[in-house]
Amino acid sequence: MTNATLPLRSNSLDIAAAPLFHARLIGERHIRRKHGSRSQGRAGAVLKPVSRTPWPLVGLLVAAGIVAAFHVGKVPPSIPSIREDLGASLRQAGWLLSTVNLITALGGMAIALTADRFGHRRLVLLGTGLCALASLLGAFAGGVDLLLVWRVVEGLGFIAVAVAVPTLLLRIASTADQRLTMAVWTTYMPAGAGTMMLIAAMILPDTSWRVVWLVASAVSALMLAALLLGALKRRELDRLPTSHHPVLEEMREVATSGGPLAIALCFGAYSCCWFAVVGFLPTLQIDRLGFSTSTAAIVTALVAMVNITGNLSAGWLLHHGVSRVVVIVGAAITMSFCAAGIFVDGVPDVLRLVLAGIYSAVIGVIPGSLFTAIPVHAPRPQLAGAATGLLMQGSNIGSLLGPPITGALVAAAGWPSAAWLTTIALWVAAGAGLFLHWREKRTIPGASQGTA
Repeated sequence: MTNATLPLRSNSLDIAAAPLFHARLIGERHIRRKHGSRSQGRAGAVLKPVSRTPWPLVGLLVAAGIVAAFHVGKVPPSIPSIREDLGASLRQAGWLLSTVNLITALGGMAIALTADRFGHRRLVLLGTGLCALASLLGAFAGGVDLLLVWRVVEGLGFIAVAVAVPTLLLRIASTADQRLTMAVWTTYMPAGAGTMMLIAAMILPDTSWRVVWLVASAVSALMLAALLLGALKRRELDRLPTSHHPVLEEMREVATSGGPLAIALCFGAYSCCWFAVVGFLPTLQIDRLGFSTSTAAIVTALVAMVNITGNLSAGWLLHHGVSRVVVIVGAAITMSFCAAGIFVDGVPDVLRLVLAGIYSAVIGVIPGSLFTAIPVHAPRPQLAGAATGLLMQGSNIGSLLGPPITGALVAAAGWPSAAWLTTIALWVAAGAGLFLHWREKRTIPGASQGTA
């Protein structure tokens, strides 16, 4: 990060990330004087600065992520129906819930590097198609084992979309709009999973899980058609040629860099406690408030969806000059007390739901802040896509660990013990945020500012 002559190259996140790297290392005036209005990459591609963000195309790509997240949200409300229909055990139900997270936790960075070589638009189209096909075939599965096979395919489709879209968004967004664009992108999971949970909760009482799978498949098929019509011929999404190092070498470079590791750790800690709260919220409602299963599912979906307000607020705060460390650390520390209040004794049960909603809304600023940090902390602009993959791995490792640890704590010592997990995880997130701030101040002065 000390080389002021870092070459502008033209693949992955280069068009979007290069201004962020160069502006902090050698100054905007030097860039304009040296490169003029265009810059030539090593592979010979000409980079044209994006002067205006194509917001309809941004909306289309974000919609692709939201639809991919449908295949995450469709499972939790459908578990009772699946168990009744296919005789699935609790262990098999757990695998149905965690398959997508497991695939992302294991292969996020590898798939991101594959996207750099295969083409990000191609991967978005392929991932959306896989989700549509696997959900359709899964709806006709005659046993749990076959359903799990199609869940694996859905997982591959989901991660393909989730790691490829951010690269395309940063490529097409103007420098001034990058923070807002990435904040909008972070809404894809709560918006998609929450919407599908609501749909499933409303149609399941009179149908079965197979109808839910068919609905998700149909929406993905429509999304694929929209992408073919609206994105296939967009030249700004064309694959840009560049040279690459070996995949394992690039994975090692990202995995041993302090910035991407801290981003992944922070996102993992956030996911750990967020899924611990949201994952057990239905049980809390049913056990303590006597809610029906469908009502609990709807309330949980709404709590998940208010996370969107935090995602968008992060972009607004950073755009108006609030530093990343203030956003991350402030939210993590204050919400550690809010999350603890959800589980400890002595809190009125209805207030627990209010606290869960506040927690989900406020803590949503963390993902929005972390995605905007990727171009700053990637070892090279060409590796920002791989850094996004590492972030996804950290996020899904956290989501895999949070619910079982919470369940073990509650089984051993009751609901109040779960507060220890949320408190520790959020303080880890705060510590990672402080490290990112220290690294930014040391290597890229001003990078943690929303205006930088």
